Amino acid sequence: MAEKKTVSFEEALRELEDIAEKLERGTLSLEDSISAYERGIELKKVCSERLVDAEAKIEFLSKAPSGETVKATVKKKKDDTPSKPVEEDLF
Repeated sequence: MAEKKTVSFEEALRELEDIAEKLERGTLSLEDSISAYERGIELKKVCSERLVDAEAKIEFLSKAPSGETVKATVKKKKDDTPSKPVEEDLF
């Protein structure tokens, strides 16, 4: 099975915007529209996962009441939402 090329958040978002524009114009055939929609769903998932990862990394570095930077690891649940900080360092 061939590996899929990893796209950056920005590339995925640009392609998703392009797909949305094409679908809104209504110039694609039904088959092409369905293929574009399927690709859009994949890209949305990529963007969502990257945003969740970025949020977890931001939460990883937080300020303590004393003003010091404190590291707290955030581990994702199955539903891709950050969970409580855990002891082990994942980053």
